[in-house]
Amino acid sequence: MINITTSKSSLRTIRQGDDKWLLRDGFTTAPRAGFEIDQKCPREYKLILQTCIKHGWLKPIANVKDHELFWEELQK
Repeated sequence: MINITTSKSSLRTIRQGDDKWLLRDGFTTAPRAGFEIDQKCPREYKLILQTCIKHGWLKPIANVKDHELFWEELQK
């Protein structure tokens, strides 16, 4: 007999457009995750990446723990 143990994950994936996507501290609003393209990246590659982001083929996501989201809500 095989025993399988399961547990509920405490990780949540946040996507651009979700209500928890933007971080706010009163003065500044910033996305929870994003892309940074290095200056040394060849122009052609930058254009390809920009096109992929623009068309939604490449999307930023953030993985956060439940307790981080909980504390954010408590601080409001």
